[in-house]
Amino acid sequence: MNDELAIRSDRGIAKRIKDAGFRDTKALEEFDFSFNPTINKRLIHDLATAAFMRERRDVLFIGPPGVGKSHLAQAIGRQAAKMGFIVLYRSIFDAVQDFLQAEALGDTNKVLKRYLKPDLLIIDDMGLKRLPKQSGEYFFEIIMRRFELRSTVMTSNRPIEEWGKLIGDVPTATAILDRFLSHAEIIQITGRSYRLKDAATGKTDKKKAE
Repeated sequence: MNDELAIRSDRGIAKRIKDAGFRDTKALEEFDFSFNPTINKRLIHDLATAAFMRERRDVLFIGPPGVGKSHLAQAIGRQAAKMGFIVLYRSIFDAVQDFLQAEALGDTNKVLKRYLKPDLLIIDDMGLKRLPKQSGEYFFEIIMRRFELRSTVMTSNRPIEEWGKLIGDVPTATAILDRFLSHAEIIQITGRSYRLKDAATGKTDKKKAE
């Protein structure tokens, strides 16, 4: 009986992780905190307990590309999925594309429900490039409807002061930030890029092999 329950539990976890659509399968245990010691390890592990979700709070990771924002956001999401929470991961570009396609088909409500349902929504890659027109409207609708009801984690490569330019609508960006930041933990990450470190390590290993 216990074995059967364990199997069902494992299947449930696997399904929730698959349905979340994570881009990266790395776990929190694989994150190298020693590489960028300015990252608050205790805070990250606290977020991985999902306590912030129970308090209906949000999280914003800000920092240059390659410092581990996406890894941490998705690792926290994986932990939440293991605990039984419904999680959805999308890059900001995929999210906007979802709504643009739905609008063309006249069925934005269906897509909106998909973004409102998860206990945790992870929106990744804000700031890589300017977003298409109307992005701000979709983005605002998601944040507004989830506000104080369900948690959202976001990552951004650009300072929040530049979101107006990225979205192409300063008033909407201001409204989004007013809502989101009022209940958000802001985690600023600086330091070196993990990707550049891995690339350098790869070159070193290659030279050694030669």
